[in-house]
Formats: sequence, structure tokens, C-alpha cells
Amino acid sequence: MPRHTRVARLAQVPGIGVDRMGNAADAAHDSDILRLENLDTDISPPAIAIETTKNAIGLDENNSYLPFLGQDHLRKAATKRVSKVSHVEYDWQSECIISAGGMSGILNCLLAMLEPGDEVIVTDPTYAGIINRIRIAGGIPLFIPLIPSQAGWRLDLRALERAASPRTRMIVISPGMPTGHILTQEEWEAVANICTQVDAWLLYDAAMERILYDKRSVIHPAALPGMKERTITVGAASKELRMIGWRIGWIVGPKAIMNDIGLVSISNVVCQTGISMAGVTAALNAKDDGLQSALKVWEDRRNTLLNELEGLPAIPPHGGWSLLLDTTPFGITSQKLSERLLQETKIATTPMVGWGETAGKYVRFVFSNEPKERLIGLGKKVKKVLGV
Repeated sequence: MPRHTRVARLAQVPGIGVDRMGNAADAAHDSDILRLENLDTDISPPAIAIETTKNAIGLDENNSYLPFLGQDHLRKAATKRVSKVSHVEYDWQSECIISAGGMSGILNCLLAMLEPGDEVIVTDPTYAGIINRIRIAGGIPLFIPLIPSQAGWRLDLRALERAASPRTRMIVISPGMPTGHILTQEEWEAVANICTQVDAWLLYDAAMERILYDKRSVIHPAALPGMKERTITVGAASKELRMIGWRIGWIVGPKAIMNDIGLVSISNVVCQTGISMAGVTAALNAKDDGLQSALKVWEDRRNTLLNELEGLPAIPPHGGWSLLLDTTPFGITSQKLSERLLQETKIATTPMVGWGETAGKYVRFVFSNEPKERLIGLGKKVKKVLGV
């Protein structure tokens, strides 16, 4: 076997924690374990998406490398979705590329847009998978704190201003993931102002943009003055459409950068999952994609989990599928708490180590994958482990 020295680009790329906890829960083969560690959901995709996918499997056109940038019908549907949400018009032929999932699309964008050493502003916490991809692409993540309170999270706007410099190439924002933080109009305007001042791109991870609670509405950054030409929107079928296994995402942005992103896409995954594209198209075009019904269930589960954790430093999420609990007041690390919760109470959670500079003190609870009835009683178990 050749001598192996770990390549430099992986020196600061750890795992994401979810895999270890998920593997441990799987290995137990115990249906009583509450699966709160991974962003899954038990709510089914749109029925039309499932039926259309079944019909698509046997078609020769879906068993092909071509077209490399995605089938036309899906590119049209994805572009229409982004244009509808953002109120900004895009051309499907020159401003949309289909990717093999949202995170694959984000990596393609980073590889197409970053030079080694470019600085990328992200929130703290941020999904570890995004941080890792920034580093793999040669970027340097700069972490801007999300400030927790009993009312939710807010972006530290002063820290954002201090971090911005001529070295800033990009800002990456993922509403709802992993904290449940949803940017306000003021926060989006601050992000847009920084992009303009330092001539930076905005990479907008829109996978959860419509998963909003308490009657909130979407604010799409491309609609802000001067931001269409700076915003790359990466969407996915995994969250809002509940189509995790289909592995389909889309990248919509200004024509000037799309050729480069397309070149990376072809050089990376080559093509998307052919048998998945028709089903995702059907879901995007459906009059009712089931999201509103799903939101009612997810919000009810969120409220149940918040009630269970009342009295503990759990930060209310305004969107997304998860909430975070600060372990600092209890003198226990997030890793140790997650281990004990699984071993002693059959609750699988994720320690947030590697999800930012200060994120390691949090444990993440995903509420999208377990019925409300199974969440009842969770609080007593968590408090027992914490000794409160």
C-alpha cells in the first residue's frame, strides 16, 4: 500500500457528527430510540412525485448522461419556482443548472467561485457540511455569531461589519439550518449592503426557505436592490418536498457565473439522477405540494419539544427542522450529553462540534422525524441526565 499522508485540504475537515450518532442508533436495532439526530422526516413526498417517479424508471431517456445540465422540464420548473418565490425573473436556459442534491450544488458553486485563500462569511453555527465544503474548495470560513435568546436567534450585525473586507469573496446563508434562525428584513439588508460594499457573492442555501413558523413569510435576498446579479440560489427537493432520496437540487443565478458552475458540475458528478428528475418536476409543478400540511405537523412538533424542554436553554427555532440546546450551564460537553442521552434514555441527538467556532457547546434536536406522541415525556429524560 502506498505511503499515505493526509492531503492539506482535509486538515481542518472533520466529520459532521450526524453520521456517528446515526450509525450508533442504527446499530442498536431498537425502535424505541427517538431519532432526533438526522434531518429526516416521516412525512411523505407529494403522491404525484412518487407515481411519476415509478413511471419514469423504465424510460430510456432517464437512463442517460444527457443532458449534462439537467432535463429541460426540470430546469423550467426549478427556475419558475425560484422566480415565483423571489419575484425576480430568471431564464431557465442560461440561469439554471440541476445538481445531484443541494449540497452537491453548493460545492460546485464554491469550486467555481473561490480562489485558495478567499474568505467566506458564514454564521456560527452553520451546517458542518457547508464549512467542510468551503475548506475543500480552498476558502477560509469567517464565523459571524448568531446571538441566542429566549425569543430566538439574531445575527450579530456588528460582527458582520467587522468581518467584511476586500478579502471577502462570498457570504453563505442557510435560513433555518441548523439553528432555526430566519433572517429579518433588517438582517437581509445588512447582508446585502456588505455584499455591495466589498463586491462579494451571496450563496443562498434555499433548501428550507419556506419552512417557516409563527406565520412568517419568505424574504428572498435576490429581490433586494442590486442583489440579483450577486445572488446564487441553491434549492433542493429534500426538505420542502420531502424527497430526500431523489438527490436533486437546482442552482439559479446570473448568467455571468453559470457557465463556470456548469463546467464544475460536469467535471464533478457529471449528471444528475435521471430517474428522479420527472418526479421532482411533478412536485414543483403541483398545485399542492403538501408543504402547508407538513408545516402544521412540524410546527406542532416544534411546540411540543419546546414545551418539553421548558426551563432549559433551548433556543426557539423560527423555521427549519431542528432546535439547539446549550450544554454550558450544566458542565457537560455536547458530545458527552449526546452519548448519555442515547445510552441512558434512548434519545439520539447530534453534538454540534465542527459546526462553528462556538457551536460545539450545543446539542441539536431534530423534530421533523418523530410523531408528537413520541416526543411527549422527552423533557423529563433530558432533565434527569442533566441533573435538573
